[in-house]
Amino acid sequence: MSIASVEIDRLTEARDLPPVLLTVEEAARCLRIGRTTCYALIRAGELESLTIGGLRRVPADAPAAYLARRRAEQQAA
Repeated sequence: MSIASVEIDRLTEARDLPPVLLTVEEAARCLRIGRTTCYALIRAGELESLTIGGLRRVPADAPAAYLARRRAEQQAA
């Protein structure tokens, strides 16, 4: 097996892994909201995000956590 085929195998495996971070647009699609609304949730601290370099990213589990908090708030009301 050559070094090139090992590298190709690693890249193929990496593509099969679920994403750890989402773009804001991907997070917005997960939540079925607009990009602007998603940025508003991030600014308000309701949706977790982080900056890597100059890029804003949302942890893959953050949309589900946001929904769980919203559901709990609505059930408590």
